Amino acid sequence: MRASHMIATVGGIGHLRPASGTWGSLAALPLAWAILTLGGVYLFIALLCVVFAAGLWATRAETAGKANHDPSEIVVDEVTGQWVALLPVAFGATMMGAAPERLWPGWVVAFLMFRLFDIWKPGPVGWADRRDDALGVMLDDVIAGLLAAVVVVAAAAIAHGLMV
Repeated sequence: MRASHMIATVGGIGHLRPASGTWGSLAALPLAWAILTLGGVYLFIALLCVVFAAGLWATRAETAGKANHDPSEIVVDEVTGQWVALLPVAFGATMMGAAPERLWPGWVVAFLMFRLFDIWKPGPVGWADRRDDALGVMLDDVIAGLLAAVVVVAAAAIAHGLMV
C-alpha cells in the first residue's frame, strides 16, 4: 500500500463501512489520548500540525486526476478536525494537571459536535468543502473542529457555573 494511501485512510480505517468519517473521528480519540498522556499538549499541537500537512499531501496524491475530490475513504481530515475539537480538553487537562480522560465529558461533546458540524457543514465549513481541492478537504474539517471547540468551551463554562 502506498504511503499516501496509508496516511489518507489512517492505516485503512477509511475503508470501514458504513460512515467512514465517523470511524475516522473515533480513531482520532485513542490516538489523541495516547499523545496527550505520553507527551502532553505541546506534542499534541505539534503532531496536529504534522498530521494536517501530511493529510494535505496524501489527499492531493490520492485525488490527483480523479473526479471525486473527497472520496469517503479519506479520513485523515476527520482525525485532524477531531483533534482541533479536542484542543480545549487538552489545554484544560494541562491547566488542571489532570489526566486527559478525567475530562471525559469534554471528549464526548467534542466528538458529537465535530461530527454534527462535519456532516451539517454550516457556513464556513460548507465554503471550505466547496473548494473542490485537497485544501478544502482538510480545511472543512479544521473549521468544523474549531466550531466544535467553541461549543466545548461553552459547555465547560456552563458545567462549571461560569455561564448561566
